[in-house]
Amino acid sequence: MDKLKKLFGGINLTWPKLIIFAVIAGVYTAVMALIPALEYTSFNTITVTFEVWVFFGILIIMNSRSNLDSALKCFVFFLISQPLVYLIQVPFSYMGWSIFGYYKYWFIWTILCLPMGFIGYYMKKDKWWGYLILLPMIVLVADSYGTYLSRFIFSYPYYILIVLFCAATMILYPLAIFNDRKIRLIGAVVSCVLIIGLTVYSFLKPPVYSTDIMGSNDEHRFDSTYSVYLEDDRYGEVSIIPFPDGDGHLLHAEFKHAGRTVLTIEAPDGQKTEYDLLIERDYYEVNRK
Repeated sequence: MDKLKKLFGGINLTWPKLIIFAVIAGVYTAVMALIPALEYTSFNTITVTFEVWVFFGILIIMNSRSNLDSALKCFVFFLISQPLVYLIQVPFSYMGWSIFGYYKYWFIWTILCLPMGFIGYYMKKDKWWGYLILLPMIVLVADSYGTYLSRFIFSYPYYILIVLFCAATMILYPLAIFNDRKIRLIGAVVSCVLIIGLTVYSFLKPPVYSTDIMGSNDEHRFDSTYSVYLEDDRYGEVSIIPFPDGDGHLLHAEFKHAGRTVLTIEAPDGQKTEYDLLIERDYYEVNRK
């Protein structure tokens, strides 16, 4: 715990160190975004959600020297790292410079780093209201925990690292930031309750990816007299349903797990059409065999 205490307050975070830190964070995030094999893994999550950036922000706050120092260092860190993430991707992305359209969202959060860094510095005062300043960050990480636990259940064993990271940091922050035993205990208990609650909810209500795979047309011919099924039904269920307006039919899926399987459409006369099917949590790919 002493080493963790040093991490959360014992680092001489000079401006040169902060700038190097920001560049490393930006380059690392861009690389994670550019490697296709990492897209549906824990390593890619830093490119889309907050939990790792919350960790970076808290480290900066706890190793700053004043409210103003904290605010400016948080702001500059994100002002350097976030644009760098997109700048590095420009030559490799089909979007080119248009990829900076995504930066608008992160720029708003960069501006908000000024008040958040200023207020966040009060956590160093080791008072109960300091925990109230930390609590929204805990809730934000808890939201990521629930999201990625759901994805872990759907895409086992992927996302296990980010799930463990979120759970660990939720408990770590109050223990490492505060010295008051009551604050540390209450903080750890609140985090554990959130973790347990989200875990129970996620397993009682496992994720389902509900989508329409294809419609009946010249390329894919089927209607309510056809049967449709997956080679391995553990991936979910498929069915043929009418269009909402009653004109034609859709092949509907309720996917329960990520993976690869074969989708078969069988005509009333027994003729079968098979498709290779790739399933992810929010994406699928179907190709006729």
